[in-house]
Amino acid sequence: MPPRTLASLAHALAAASDLDAAIVALGEALAEVDRSTELSLFGYDARHQMLRERVSPSGSKVIRARADTTVDHLPARIRTQILAGGQFVDLGDQSDEYARLLGLDTTLEEEGLLALRGLRVDGQLSAVVAVYEPRRFFGTRVMERFAPYVALFALAYARYAEREARNEAVRTLEDVTQRVHGEYVKHLASLEQALAVARNTPSGQGGFTPERMITLETENAKAKEDARRANRRAEAVEQQVSAAVGQLEQAHVELHRRSETLRQKTRTLYLIERVLSLDASTSAPRKLADGLLALCGDDMQAQRCSLMLRAPGTNQLYIAAAKGLAPDIADSTRIHIGQGVAGKVALSREPLLVTDVAQAVNHPLLGDEYFTTGSFISFPLVYHDDLVGVLNLTNRIQRGVFVEEDVERVRLLALVISLVASQAQLASKLCEPVVVS
Repeated sequence: MPPRTLASLAHALAAASDLDAAIVALGEALAEVDRSTELSLFGYDARHQMLRERVSPSGSKVIRARADTTVDHLPARIRTQILAGGQFVDLGDQSDEYARLLGLDTTLEEEGLLALRGLRVDGQLSAVVAVYEPRRFFGTRVMERFAPYVALFALAYARYAEREARNEAVRTLEDVTQRVHGEYVKHLASLEQALAVARNTPSGQGGFTPERMITLETENAKAKEDARRANRRAEAVEQQVSAAVGQLEQAHVELHRRSETLRQKTRTLYLIERVLSLDASTSAPRKLADGLLALCGDDMQAQRCSLMLRAPGTNQLYIAAAKGLAPDIADSTRIHIGQGVAGKVALSREPLLVTDVAQAVNHPLLGDEYFTTGSFISFPLVYHDDLVGVLNLTNRIQRGVFVEEDVERVRLLALVISLVASQAQLASKLCEPVVVS
């Protein structure tokens, strides 16, 4: 599975203008995982408990077809799991039977396997994603590899569903308001016309007696009052819709925040996989140290970073890998534990986050330090209660400031780096005669 696809899918879903574009993006992601697998999205009619329309990606467009299949045709266990949503349900040996029922392409050279996942909006089932893949005896199921992509799509689908509900509410309000207003205007015009005729007709002629004129005037006044009340009701409904739209917009912002958090976690998991893959494929200690630092530095967007390891048998740290340091700082430069920012972090074994160096002088660890940069993170590397080293990150490319959430992301990466560095014995393999600063 190309790990980059998750990041590209998140970007494509964020940029998609409508649900069709999002389905096309999901289909392109599936093509990178397995081109022989079929993907379909079924819209769910909760009132009639039926799958109405099937939408399938085909290149840069989608193909729509009627489904009109009731979910009661599915086994009770499968139906319950689909209605609950959140994960794929495997239909196993019954896959081909239900694939034909759903109108999927069952002309695969081999028997297929069908998996379904429900998408819920506001606590109710709204759609069902179907993945129909060839049956294979070896390797991981496409359903399992594709599950994270569908999880990203589920967030985008909820956003489109909320947007459509908001637009539908606005259209309904406009139609009702226009229709009610038109009926009252028409009725009011008719009464005013009748009243004008009555006023211009002499008493006793044409049946317009004073009593009739009073009746018409009363009806006219009542119609005007009804029109005024209808306008007030329409304004109240409009205010309610506006409030609902505001809530939907807030929900959209929260959904975007969660999507971004999921994207960042996915990125971190990808980097951990890269770290472990690098450890498994690289025997050169220098290349491994540079790779570990590069992965962490790129993830945190740090232009300036360093990996310091503890020199074996000493109370010193030395620079094992670095990027963006000043020319006067040589590789393998040593500092004593307790000296400088990194040395103090190594001594305390507690991560240090500085968001503003102008205020850092008040920190008990940093009162006597001189800073040449802005926000930074210095994180101790500890494995089985043994100090491995310190990871330093600074000069962030975007936003420029590290925050508490970044420290938590570094914490996970630092655990993996500590493990890899200890198992590979990087500290002893890279330790050379160096200059003590």
